Amino acid sequence: MKKLISLFLVSFISFGAFAQDSETKDAAVETQKEDGAKIKFETEVIDYGTIEKGADGVRKFEFTNTGNAPLIISRVYSSCGCTIPKKPEDPIAPGEKGEIEVKYDTKRVGPIRKTISVYSNADSVPFPLKIKGTITEKK
Repeated sequence: MKKLISLFLVSFISFGAFAQDSETKDAAVETQKEDGAKIKFETEVIDYGTIEKGADGVRKFEFTNTGNAPLIISRVYSSCGCTIPKKPEDPIAPGEKGEIEVKYDTKRVGPIRKTISVYSNADSVPFPLKIKGTITEKK
């Protein structure tokens, strides 16, 4: 019986400590969301439409830093080697605009469905951008 009461008491104290820790984490997350860099893209999907083989495959994702700290794009990663993204090298000041250039290899005929992952100091998870379209043989 003493063991059962002791176990209950320890569990109750641990639960109370965990609840306080969660409140502290929630407050920290709210503060982090309010301050710092924030990225807002004009569009998250670029549709190439139907284009011919060998056409210009360069498109640009434009974005704005809507936060109150410089935005640093640390890495831009493509889901395959047929898509080459190019990130801005310099930090983007609050309120300023920037762009991520994407070049797709239009020598490949068929549908385009690719994802570009943007890593920055605005969020802890990568931001997904998408390109889509269809490449047809020249007429």
